[in-house]
Amino acid sequence: MAESWKVAGTYFESCNCYAPCSCVCLSPPSDGDCAVLIGWHVDQGEFADVALDGLNIALFAYSPGHMLQNKWKVALYLDERGTPKQQEALGKIFSGQAGGPLSALGPMIGEVMGVKPAAIDYHLDGKRRSLRIPNVADVEIEALSGQDGGDVTISNHPLTPVPGFAAVIGKSTRFRFTDHGFSREISDRNGFYSPFAYHG
Repeated sequence: MAESWKVAGTYFESCNCYAPCSCVCLSPPSDGDCAVLIGWHVDQGEFADVALDGLNIALFAYSPGHMLQNKWKVALYLDERGTPKQQEALGKIFSGQAGGPLSALGPMIGEVMGVKPAAIDYHLDGKRRSLRIPNVADVEIEALSGQDGGDVTISNHPLTPVPGFAAVIGKSTRFRFTDHGFSREISDRNGFYSPFAYHG
């Protein structure tokens, strides 16, 4: 019998597409390819009897073209503060192996470049979200302001790692990723953030 699990918290992502990212509406990426970094912070979570509160996860994904027509290369980073059991649980959940919403991404992945523990610094500051992994990633996004000064959002879009939640649209103030032979440094591109809740 599969272990029961649930995780909930906050998520954000940034990629090299212009805002809002066209990939989420099943169109080609802005620049011909798409490099995206996704971060999650677990406020509350458990996998069987393993508590996951307070841990962070990051996923880098690269598609050389249209994300539904080209297999992705991915790398998963698990909070090094977690115990081996916690890291194993996070790996199962956020790779989609444990089921849940992220399992839908499995058929799109062509190569897993690596899964490893890392020091993941995840921050929320008002309308800003940031994530840093030393010598690997440094990303920050800030929400766009709508006509009334409120958030600009998108919901019920067909390609998202957080189904069921409206995503706030933002732009990156910085995006740097260097690992597994990739080196990408850009800014003023797409960002999304929202709560998330998964279970299985």
